[in-house]
Amino acid sequence: MIILDPDLEPDPSPPATAAKRSAVSAAPVIPKNHRVPSPRTLARFLAEAQAAVRLKGEVSVLLTTDANIRRLNRQFRGKNKATDVLSFPADPIPGLKAADAQAGDLAISVPTALKQAIGQGHPLATEIKVLILHGLLHLAGYDHEADEGQMARRERLLRAKLNLPQGLIERAETAAPPPRSPIERPKTAAQSPRRGGTKIAQGKRSAPLGKPVQNASAPRRGAVKSPHAPSKRSARP
Repeated sequence: MIILDPDLEPDPSPPATAAKRSAVSAAPVIPKNHRVPSPRTLARFLAEAQAAVRLKGEVSVLLTTDANIRRLNRQFRGKNKATDVLSFPADPIPGLKAADAQAGDLAISVPTALKQAIGQGHPLATEIKVLILHGLLHLAGYDHEADEGQMARRERLLRAKLNLPQGLIERAETAAPPPRSPIERPKTAAQSPRRGGTKIAQGKRSAPLGKPVQNASAPRRGAVKSPHAPSKRSARP
């Protein structure tokens, strides 16, 4: 289910300055690539992505503002800043089949998604789909900051299947600083044995960075009662 935040402006583009507003009499035309896709379009993708992830149960996706996702991030993760996507896994209900239960909820900031879409050079609709896939994997129990690359490999495979561009984990790895090159120390008389050669000190590779928001442990299970005031115990980015 796709939910549009009432506070979300039809045009998610950055606000124009007063000078620009006064110079333009007519309402600006929103570029097609910057438009929020229809709930029907996103609902179709959500069903397709959920089947690919093999996640059973109902998933709700809230498209919201930077201000609201910042509030959620502060409330549930103690981070007073906006982010792109938050995942809220639902508590399992004993005796209820997974297909009939609530799998969890996702909250996506449209303004942040638009900034990332512009930076990646693809439409806003594509970025929202990338964020939905990333969030679904967290709802399914994956955690790229605690595993050994399982989520990254799974996301890469599903991206290709769903015809999506580079995912969040790969972007973070690409932005990570390159590993240090091995440094060869100069040989000295004391270091050079009569037989054999001096070994080269190998530099350690730095671990690849994960997504900007941390996941220290496997997702907890919680439930969201409303898109604006979720009652979940924890959130996964």
